[in-house]
Amino acid sequence: MCSRKRLASAQQAGNIRQQDSLGSPKVSPSPQQDHDSATILGGLYGDGVIALQGAFSADWADRMREDIEALFAEAKAVPGGALPRGPERFYVEVHPERIRGFVDIVTHPWFVAVCEAVLGPDYRIVEIGFDIPFPGAADQPWHRDFPSPEATLKGRRLNSLAFNLTAVDTVPEMGAFEIALGTQWDDLSDYANGMFPPKALYPRYCERRVRKLPRRGDISARSALTIHRGTANVSDSARPVLVVGVDAPDATNAHHHDLQVTRAYLDSLPARVRDHLTCRVVDRLQTVVQHHVIEGLIEPDY
Repeated sequence: MCSRKRLASAQQAGNIRQQDSLGSPKVSPSPQQDHDSATILGGLYGDGVIALQGAFSADWADRMREDIEALFAEAKAVPGGALPRGPERFYVEVHPERIRGFVDIVTHPWFVAVCEAVLGPDYRIVEIGFDIPFPGAADQPWHRDFPSPEATLKGRRLNSLAFNLTAVDTVPEMGAFEIALGTQWDDLSDYANGMFPPKALYPRYCERRVRKLPRRGDISARSALTIHRGTANVSDSARPVLVVGVDAPDATNAHHHDLQVTRAYLDSLPARVRDHLTCRVVDRLQTVVQHHVIEGLIEPDY
């Protein structure tokens, strides 16, 4: 188990690799390599996470933060609008048309290249939301976001991805995200919901963990099956992160989400976006009732 005391001593010993980007702890690839299928597959099937630094401008990320803050205020005012993911930590699923940069994200050449390389040309965008650890957020238990599907456990194939975009320049005190590299293949089917490893396995994840310190404009892609956790936010600032979930055609994560668009918005989208959306077309946007509840994060057994 990674206690706070052990965490501090490990950090002093240099056992926690801290990064100023979202990628794995190695030399950043050239722009040409960033879009290379072999590089993409090697990173996601190996470490379980890859990234592109500076995909967007800092001003673009600041506008995204404005949208997130306005949407969070709305969600908190509606029962069920903001889903707790632990003390002072919330997740909110939102509508694509309420995020001004949504089309920018899902048409970015790197985003498209990653989706096509891992999930195939018929990938499906099934989720957009954001996670916010506020000051006072606690260390989460090590976990994955949902149980491993048969395609991964038996077929050794990734059929979903989560893209993350930070709205702030991250520092460790903000409750930085930690991910245990290469653990997307771990079989947790004998443990709580197939998502939460027992504390006896925590040393494995502590040994493999990398702490992520992305900056505004960076974008990452990861398998949500790779074991990870949010750490305690001991700063005086929130750390909002936008999340875009994408499935291969055989994945079923859309069942846990309610992606909605109005007809006018759908008609305004370029075909290269519209054709990849799994969504419900509505006359008027409705509050998203959060279905992707992760009980072990609301009241974790520490």
